[in-house]
Amino acid sequence: MTCKLITDLGLRAPIFQAPMAGVSTPAMAAAVSNAGGLGALGVGASTPESARRVIQETRALTARPFNVNVFCHAPALPDSDRERRWIERARPLFESFGATPPARLREIYAPFQASDAMLEVLLETRPAVVSFHFGLPRPDQIEALRLAGCRLMATATCLAEARQIAGRGLDAIIAQGWGAGGHRGVFDTDATDERRSTQALTRQLVHEIPLPIIAAGGLMNGADIERALSWGAAATQLGTAFIRCPESAADDAYRAHLASGAGTVMTRAISGRPARCLINRFTAWAEEADCKDIPAYPNTYDLGKALNVAAKERGETGFGAQWAGIGKARGDSLPAGELILKLEEERRAAISAG
Repeated sequence: MTCKLITDLGLRAPIFQAPMAGVSTPAMAAAVSNAGGLGALGVGASTPESARRVIQETRALTARPFNVNVFCHAPALPDSDRERRWIERARPLFESFGATPPARLREIYAPFQASDAMLEVLLETRPAVVSFHFGLPRPDQIEALRLAGCRLMATATCLAEARQIAGRGLDAIIAQGWGAGGHRGVFDTDATDERRSTQALTRQLVHEIPLPIIAAGGLMNGADIERALSWGAAATQLGTAFIRCPESAADDAYRAHLASGAGTVMTRAISGRPARCLINRFTAWAEEADCKDIPAYPNTYDLGKALNVAAKERGETGFGAQWAGIGKARGDSLPAGELILKLEEERRAAISAG
């Protein structure tokens, strides 16, 4: 049975595109929405000005609903000693590419809770859906967005987080399983991660929380989508499946590495928060890192981005943040709109096959 959220959004397929910052584009979000899914933009690492621009670009390409995602992480706590140790640990890598590491690490973007300017952009542009990752915004921000007519969703990796989301009156919960690509949506990075699979987490939240649950993590084709719906999910969210689409902002090296069948690993070394990405030279280097030495998010990302730039200038592409989930080997390179149609055809075939 189709849930009210899906009906109200007018979706023709229970497929949400994940709002992958650095990968999703206005062209991708619009193509997904035009094909009947829910397209998405990741603006958590953007300035308010650039967020406004991509929302307006997307709106020029589609009249259908789409999702805009922001980050609600805790502000970085300065730790100059830890940051200095991390910089020095990375210095030999930088020097191998003829570069020097940053003298200090910056908090390269602020959380949504601290950005009234980003809130004003969302209130001005009024996307149909606004979603939150890493936590929840201030109560007054939630109320303002609700009064603006936005539907609100947030990511949960466990039941406790889902209960917080439900308690704040949001419209839906994204159940992010351990196999999902990109950053874990954990609210507290110091808490023990339950590492629940997408199936286990979705079933648990469906049973415990009276809100639509969106299954996310390791879903790559229509059969996966139909299986997730059988767990009680109202819809599904796919990210890795869209990385190789022509509308994606992923570079050629990222696409090729994804297509190669490389494995994935969960690491904090790239950004300071746990995130699943393709195994590459950066993750191999990070395996030897002590998590106690990794600075806070997003300050660590300042060094990671600088290292990737230095490496690429010397022709080395193994230091990028190549986020990917565990189902990456089954990806496709179709245009995003065609991929939505294919996924829905596969889902219906799975239903017919019983």
